Amino acid sequence: MRKSGKDFFRQATLRLCSSLDIEKALFNCFSYLRNELPVFQMLLTLFDPRLGLIHNIARVDIQGIQKPFSPKPLSEEALRKVNMDVAAWQEIKILDRLDLHPAASILSQLAKLSTTSIMYMNLVIEGILLGSVIFLAEGKGRYDTSHSCLVAQLREPFNIAVSNALRYREVVKLKDIVDAENQALARELRHSSKDEIIGADSGLKEVMEMVRQVASLKNPVLLLGETGVGKEVIANAIHYASPRKGGPFVKVNCGAIPENLMDSELFGHERGAFTGAIAQKKGRFERANKGTIFLDEVAELPPSIQVRLLRVLQNREIERVGGNVTITVDIRVIAATHRNLEDMVHAGKFREDLWYRLNVFPVMIPPLRYRQGDIPALIHHFIETKSRELKVHTPPPLSSTAMERLKDYHWPGNVRELENLVERELIRSRGPNGNRALTFKHFRWPEESLDERGLPNGSNLMLTLDEAMSRHIRAALELTRGRIHGTDGAANLLGINPNTLRSKMRKLGVSFRKKGVRTIPDSP
Repeated sequence: MRKSGKDFFRQATLRLCSSLDIEKALFNCFSYLRNELPVFQMLLTLFDPRLGLIHNIARVDIQGIQKPFSPKPLSEEALRKVNMDVAAWQEIKILDRLDLHPAASILSQLAKLSTTSIMYMNLVIEGILLGSVIFLAEGKGRYDTSHSCLVAQLREPFNIAVSNALRYREVVKLKDIVDAENQALARELRHSSKDEIIGADSGLKEVMEMVRQVASLKNPVLLLGETGVGKEVIANAIHYASPRKGGPFVKVNCGAIPENLMDSELFGHERGAFTGAIAQKKGRFERANKGTIFLDEVAELPPSIQVRLLRVLQNREIERVGGNVTITVDIRVIAATHRNLEDMVHAGKFREDLWYRLNVFPVMIPPLRYRQGDIPALIHHFIETKSRELKVHTPPPLSSTAMERLKDYHWPGNVRELENLVERELIRSRGPNGNRALTFKHFRWPEESLDERGLPNGSNLMLTLDEAMSRHIRAALELTRGRIHGTDGAANLLGINPNTLRSKMRKLGVSFRKKGVRTIPDSP
């Protein structure tokens, strides 16, 4: 004997809401309904009108939970029927034979078309067709209006259960993505703490002092220096010395992202915002919430992204592509570039207001040619790390003559060039007789007779002390674009007082022009 309507609704709803796992919930509900309805199989399907696909998110029968079928495309005729039958979405459909269903070709893999009855109820939320609950029974004409009246009571519970299940799946999926990214970042950065920075007490001593000064604050930091000097390493040090070290550290190479994907990558997008946006996606800024975002090669950002970045720096707010909800983010921005942003501002290639926002605390990282004392330690460090990567059990020794030769090189590629050179030499040194001493005999000097520091390069030419000092000061002024004062000035780079530097410039007759203005002061 059938139960009363209220009791049926209560029992079916309790089972449908028994689990956030929609497959378990559907099976619990099916186990109850099969005592009230002629049903041997139930399915939950979702309809994607944009792609014209049917997704089967759950399928159960008397044997238990079954594997859902993969997404299937609807025929043009079936799509036309679905779109034209909007007024009938709220009706519960009863068909004597399965082959009368618009998606009969898809359902044919589950039951015999001519001898299976079908009843289905569309799931509609806020006027949008979400999908269907499908009931299958063996034999023709097994369903009648009494069955549809019972099932009609469960429309809202099914709507809510499916909506919650989909949201739960999305949360689990995003959590898995975040966990995987955090693990990858932890593996990538575990050797990048400030204690392992080579030269922290010598060539990078002043840089590390600036890191200690700014790490505990929220201010933006701009890392300046040539390609390969280790800007990312310094960014890591700032993050892991800050109160945000427990939060995410998100790294963005601004020059490696295509311009048409930049908005989506940085700010995220909503589902359906553009072709291919089949799900909501969080951007890099949103993923860096409560942590730090490192914008490497920030000078490569196109003008449209510069405007949006300015808003992030000013208001700590973003909007996803295709969305109209303002999202607040708590992030610390570290930017880096090897280019002269000030010159780009004057040339109209970089926004002046963004430049002022980023240039709150500039940190100039000296090139390797000004850190000669760090070269031996860097070489030994790379020999050890690269030996582990190449599975060289005993790191080979370094030739006594090779070190001096490497120290005299001007390293235009900086630390990255040195790292690659060591790795290449380790590969060459491997042989059947064991690892040979590293001689770097394949290393070629530049063709010119003098390197960038004006030192002799394989010739008998020798500069006077005044000539060498003059060249060295000019190189420092060139590197700092004519600046003498400040943390990114030539005096700081050379480790002397600005007044002392001016005095030496006057004595040596060194002048340096910046935008047509001489930087050398007049004699007192």
